[in-house]
Amino acid sequence: MAWVYLLVAGLLEIVWASAMKQSHGFTRAVPTAIMVVTMLGSFSLLALAMRTLPLGTAYMIWTGIGAIGAFMIGIWLFGEQTSLMRICAAALIASGMILMKMSGE
Repeated sequence: MAWVYLLVAGLLEIVWASAMKQSHGFTRAVPTAIMVVTMLGSFSLLALAMRTLPLGTAYMIWTGIGAIGAFMIGIWLFGEQTSLMRICAAALIASGMILMKMSGE
């Protein structure tokens, strides 16, 4: 169950990061509220996952999901630049997450 908590926490991290971008420096109420609620949910689920998963594994997977997800949302929704080097950087993050999971607990 810890891995499910961690996956959902990572997905919520993508939502709150995207909402933070949409809040325009916390000047727009709805995106700011979405950011706060999803941030609290993400942190809470991360804490639940850390009850059984090692700190390093849980935190690395959580931030990796958020980083890669925010990278993809930035490209797809916000028209951010894509380049071979940026894609390779995201692939390195993903490969690190895979290696961390494969290394066991």
